[in-house]
Amino acid sequence: MHYRLFLTVHGVIYSLFAVALFVIPSIMWPVYGVQINDQYALFLSQHTSIFLGGIAAVSFMMRGVLDSNAQLQLIKALLITNLLGVIITTYAGIIGIFVGLGWSDPLFFLVLSAATYIQLKQIRVAADH
Repeated sequence: MHYRLFLTVHGVIYSLFAVALFVIPSIMWPVYGVQINDQYALFLSQHTSIFLGGIAAVSFMMRGVLDSNAQLQLIKALLITNLLGVIITTYAGIIGIFVGLGWSDPLFFLVLSAATYIQLKQIRVAADH
């Protein structure tokens, strides 16, 4: 996948989750087995949207970067972010926080990590030529 398209898709995915966790957290979280019980849990969900939205913004804003080293470093950072998603959401499933469809979240981050890794390999190959 072309670098620009990859970042667009990555940004759209993170944007959708940022908006959903901000606007409809009481619908989104129960799908994963997590209840929004009070105003503090609601705020933490909305607070999480800051970071998801930030990752989306970085993905969108960096699409035009032509420097191969900058592209490489950005994709590495996104890979680390997605791998952290795999680790943290897997942990949530193991300790019983995420139940039901909650196990889809580690798989989701695993797919994003794989796609990001493939993108990283493509950029490395292009940089070598």
